[in-house]
Amino acid sequence: MYEPSTRSDLIRFAGVAAGSIVIDVYPGDGEWTRLFADLVGPKGRVYSFVPAEVAHFKNDPVGRMRELAHEAGRENVEAVSASVVALADVTQPADVLWLHLFYHDLHTALIEAKGATAAAFNRAVYDQLKPGGSYVIVDHAATAGSGTNDTPSLHRIDPAFVRNEVEAAGFVLDAQSALLARKGDPHSAKVFEPSIKGETDRFAYRFVKR
Repeated sequence: MYEPSTRSDLIRFAGVAAGSIVIDVYPGDGEWTRLFADLVGPKGRVYSFVPAEVAHFKNDPVGRMRELAHEAGRENVEAVSASVVALADVTQPADVLWLHLFYHDLHTALIEAKGATAAAFNRAVYDQLKPGGSYVIVDHAATAGSGTNDTPSLHRIDPAFVRNEVEAAGFVLDAQSALLARKGDPHSAKVFEPSIKGETDRFAYRFVKR
C-alpha cells in the first residue's frame, strides 16, 4: 500500500513498540496486522478486529484474519469480531488503536444500520485504551468545512470534523502528520476512481487518552 519507508514512518507515528497491545480495526488484507505483529513481538498482542457490520462481505474478512492468525509465527495475533462499538467484548485494554481509511465509514448507512455511531465508537475506543494510549486515524481528506457531506458519495471526510468528534469523546490531539498529504488532490473525486486511487490527500491524527 505504501513504500517501506512510509510504512515505517507511520508505525513510528503510531507509537507501536515491542510489547504493545494493538487493536487493528477493519484490517483489510492484514498488511498492518502483520507489520504490528512483527514489531510487538512475543510479549505483545495484536487484535485483528473485524466489525460485525462488515463481517458478511463476500471476501470473508473474518475468515481471512483467522487464517492470518494461524500463520507460522503469528501466535501473538488474535482475529476477533463484534459490533464496532463493542470492542471491550473481544479485546483487552490496548496501548494503540489503529484505524486506517475506515473512520469515514462510521458515517455511512452500512455501519449505522444496526445502531452504531461514530460518537459511540469513539467512546468505546476511549474506554478500551489504557491511560496514555494512542488512537491513530488515517483517512481520505474531504474539502475543508464539508463535514460528512461527501462521505457517502466520495468516501472522504473533513479532517477538522474528525478532530472535533474525537476530542468530544475526551481525547487530546497529540500529533498530526502531513506525511500522506497530496496537494494535487482536488478533493472532488471518489477515492476509488483510477485518476486518484492510491494518491488521495490523507490526514493522520494521533490522539491520546489522558
